[in-house]
Amino acid sequence: MLWLAAYIGSILAINFAFSLFPHLDLVWSCWAGLIFILRDMVQVRFGHWSLAAMLGGTVLSYLLTDPVVATASVLAFAVSEMIDWAVFTITRRPLRDRLWISAALSVPVDTAIFFGMLDIWDPAVWAASFASKLLGVSAVWLLMRARAGRMAVTA
Repeated sequence: MLWLAAYIGSILAINFAFSLFPHLDLVWSCWAGLIFILRDMVQVRFGHWSLAAMLGGTVLSYLLTDPVVATASVLAFAVSEMIDWAVFTITRRPLRDRLWISAALSVPVDTAIFFGMLDIWDPAVWAASFASKLLGVSAVWLLMRARAGRMAVTA
């Protein structure tokens, strides 16, 4: 339940942050990487029910934050979540690979939709968002690979 609460809370918190302090878009862009990792952990733990978690975060965002930010977030998350769901459902690769493949495919789409809808075209903001998301999932991938290597050695 911790991953679920962290995921929904992060969706709400980042939309709230973008709504109240849009001039700090570079800071919030870096934070977005965490949400992608949390989304993947929710996907692993709850499978297709991760869509319900996204819906919960969406409803809270609409109720408590700027509707323009919530709409951009919802559309970006919906499209990237569908990409993520497809990768997790279709591929039979190890979990660490599915996490990285889904991020590599969904991160550019999510970034373009969200910032495009908010009319934010600053290359530094886009780069920070893109890099934070891919660096975060790459770190998780490396940790999972190392863990799998240790398990193989002890087996």
